[in-house]
Amino acid sequence: MLAAPLAAQSPSAPPTPQPLPRVALDTTAGRIVIEADTLHAPVTAGNFLKYVDGRRLDGVVFYRVVKAADRFGFVQFGTNGDPKRVLPPIRHEPTTQTGLHHVEGAISVARFAPGTASGDFTISVGDQRPSLDADPAKPGDNLGYAAFGRVVEGMDTIVAILDQPVSPTATIRGSFRGEVPATIVTIRTARRIAAPAPPVVPATPPS
Repeated sequence: MLAAPLAAQSPSAPPTPQPLPRVALDTTAGRIVIEADTLHAPVTAGNFLKYVDGRRLDGVVFYRVVKAADRFGFVQFGTNGDPKRVLPPIRHEPTTQTGLHHVEGAISVARFAPGTASGDFTISVGDQRPSLDADPAKPGDNLGYAAFGRVVEGMDTIVAILDQPVSPTATIRGSFRGEVPATIVTIRTARRIAAPAPPVVPATPPS
């Protein structure tokens, strides 16, 4: 048999990785852009995109601010139990499974028991891995929150929301006393936007 042409024997170039989906939150405090990691957390990131595509986050507010120290804590937004907005709960994807972590700018889905998360989301300010990541050594269910993406633009807006004064008396259905912002920040719209094109790698010249 004749040998195959040399070019046909060469391994094909690896496929160009597709950019992860991005979502712009147009808020009354400024613009925030989130990259949803559908590769490593497909269930949780896909759930977030369902809320975006269904326009279920238009008009929701940042209703909880947990500030433990300067530039350290998290902010929370979402459906806040509104039955007209909430979708069915999703399977929990712990950080030990996805490899994603609650570092600065990480977005995750809030929950009660594992498998109850739906349409409420937190954004970490500072390194929140000790409190929000899964940790099999901890007591309880020890599965943490499910991180699924990160803020790629507008972290200054997130910090400004974290720094807003909170009401000393307000609660959300009896919870979160001391964590309810005195000034409400509203998400006007949440929309997918085009992700930046991957950089073009120049071809290696033949030797």
